[in-house]
Amino acid sequence: MLQDKDRIFTNLYGWDGTDLKSSQKRGDWSNTKKLIGKGREWMIEEMKASGMRGRGGAGFPTGLKWSFMPKDSGKPQYLVVNADESEPGTCKDRDILRYEPHKLVEGCLLAGFAIGANTGYIYIRGEFYNEAVALQKAIDEAYDAGLLGKNAAKSGWDFDLYIHRGAGAYICGEESALLNSLEGKKGMPRNKPPFPAMAGLYACPTTVNNVETIAAVPDIMRRGGNWFSSFGNENNRGTKLFCISGHVNRPCNVEESLSIPLRDLIEKHAGGVRGGWDNLLAVLPGGSSTPVLPRHICDTVLMDFDSLKAVQSSLGTAAVIVMDKSTDIVQAITRLSQFYWHESCGQCTPCREGTGWIWRMMKQMTTGEASIKDIDMLLDVCGQMEGNSICAHADAAAWPIQGLMRHFRDEVERRIIEYRKTQAA
Repeated sequence: MLQDKDRIFTNLYGWDGTDLKSSQKRGDWSNTKKLIGKGREWMIEEMKASGMRGRGGAGFPTGLKWSFMPKDSGKPQYLVVNADESEPGTCKDRDILRYEPHKLVEGCLLAGFAIGANTGYIYIRGEFYNEAVALQKAIDEAYDAGLLGKNAAKSGWDFDLYIHRGAGAYICGEESALLNSLEGKKGMPRNKPPFPAMAGLYACPTTVNNVETIAAVPDIMRRGGNWFSSFGNENNRGTKLFCISGHVNRPCNVEESLSIPLRDLIEKHAGGVRGGWDNLLAVLPGGSSTPVLPRHICDTVLMDFDSLKAVQSSLGTAAVIVMDKSTDIVQAITRLSQFYWHESCGQCTPCREGTGWIWRMMKQMTTGEASIKDIDMLLDVCGQMEGNSICAHADAAAWPIQGLMRHFRDEVERRIIEYRKTQAA
């Protein structure tokens, strides 16, 4: 288990104050000027050495992403922080915004300097009203203390930071849809290339990072990239916030080392599965868009990018949704299908038409009104949706169904057979 001295988010539960003075007592804004004085290249190399992979779900190496930004493009350069946390089961960024806002604000300044950005935007989910208020208060305190604005933290670097509140669209969690929304356009994903580092916000070089990624930057810079990379396994380095919800005794957010066994995570931090581990049916390991895993895999799987990929699932946002044997697993996945249909922006035909079709088909699977051959047709449609749209929303709609049929197809078939018997009788 991760020791308290190694935790980055020491006020994750809000037991201490969130104001500037309380944050400084916890180590925030310590030697910020000195860190900036070490230069942009040093910061990027530290991020590369840390092995940090983006905490928003895609898991792209952060240091490498920063290095894509041009040194002198002749245009304004921007940092955009993705706080549009809309994945069902995920609530880690929300607690950072509530209880650790200064960690995020300082991270924005450091990351902004590293990528050559004098302006940063935090795009926050529209429903996060109280979180937006807490974050704005922290930004105002930083401006009043000279930590933002002209000559930020007396570093010689100018940096302004703004909040932009979204309107509650899940699709705006995708970085290019977020940029369109930030520009006042419809929240629809863009074709890539060009990538944001070439032409992002207002067609200028832009880096988009998740809240947790940016909030971890100050500690990585102070303690060193090698310190951060000492946690986890190869290619899966550092600490991570895990959201554990569902049928556990103590739902919680907790910071732990990557590569912790899923069973240890649930039993040590969430009080175990309701009714005991033997009562476990399945787990969505990384949020609602990740393929479900049955108990026999959950017994031994490690919580990191590569280990979960090896069992045909994904770490995603590390939102662990636990389902015990009282769960109607088919109905649960059907409900997720409805969510992804509702949240499709409608730009791409496979997603616009496919998400609605698979939801309607899943409703028939739930009641048993479908036929056995419909299962293979459903999987075929999911396969045609996957990877054939501008963004990964169609994939997110397909993956839970693929996971269901991979591990619980016999339950779907049982319903269909029982329904046919009832109708015949």
